[in-house]
Amino acid sequence: MKVLITGAAGFIGMHVAEILLARGDEVVGVDNLNDYYPVSLKHDRLNRLRDQKGFRFIEMDISDTPAMTALFAKEGFQRVVNLAAQAGVRYSLQNPLAYVQSNLVGFANVLEGCRHNKVEHLAYASSSSVYGANTAQPFSVHHNVDHPVSLYAASKKANELMAHTYSHLYGLPTTGLRYFTVYGPWGRPDMSPSLFTGAILRGEPIKVFNQGAMQRDFTYIDDIAEGTVRVLDHVATPNPQFDTDKPDPGSSYAPYRVYNIGNHTPVALMTFIETIEQALGQVAQKEFLPMQAGDVVSTCADVSDLQRDVGFEPATPLAVGIGKFVEWYRSYHQI
Repeated sequence: MKVLITGAAGFIGMHVAEILLARGDEVVGVDNLNDYYPVSLKHDRLNRLRDQKGFRFIEMDISDTPAMTALFAKEGFQRVVNLAAQAGVRYSLQNPLAYVQSNLVGFANVLEGCRHNKVEHLAYASSSSVYGANTAQPFSVHHNVDHPVSLYAASKKANELMAHTYSHLYGLPTTGLRYFTVYGPWGRPDMSPSLFTGAILRGEPIKVFNQGAMQRDFTYIDDIAEGTVRVLDHVATPNPQFDTDKPDPGSSYAPYRVYNIGNHTPVALMTFIETIEQALGQVAQKEFLPMQAGDVVSTCADVSDLQRDVGFEPATPLAVGIGKFVEWYRSYHQI
């Protein structure tokens, strides 16, 4: 297939592209290479992809409507994976308009490109953050998610609503992927695995929010990428049992689906830190701090729909994934 991956220089984008290229697909990668975190890491990811047959990269911002319109018209993509987004919950409190441009305007351009150019399937990144103020766990795609607690979460919920509209109006098959706390080699430097590992190696204290009383459904990158590709191959279809009197948030009468991709094994934050300490052979200095605005105490994914429909569920144990991440971190940073 010929596949467009937006955000191809990103953490998930690189890994998804590698799977598609390895099986012989043609991949066109788009990324604006913004400086939200060091651009050097993005270039290094792209260099890995450029070494593989079938990959082309175009530097472009998905919020650039004329450029995106021309790209879709020229390339004739069969399928699209939208991973481009302004990421980060806490940053959305500082620079909200960045999220409007990338996550709303940019996503609208992707939808329009798919609509006008007969794309067979759009898979796009949503986020576990859409569960917001929900506390009933595990989080299920069949739960309502109407109470986001950050603009980032609201923008991802908006993506799901926008996608449903295009599935309804134009019959465009769309599938949203709610990723749960992704970690692993080539990961973002603003995420806790990199922040903690770097600080411990430098002998600096790590920031432990909510006094450490938090847990996350940490999910290894290989599982995230594999799940994404499997969903891309499983074109969204209408739910024949959909009841408009009791609408199911996870499906529709239109070709629209939403799936969780998480390890479905939440880990206490202090256990997570201990796992990194064991992999490094060093003990962290800890600075205990209050809860951060826009954050949530706990996440846990119900992946039963993903398992039923595409026959896959993440299963990499934390100790294995952290071990691989630490090995990569030391190698990449020459430590």
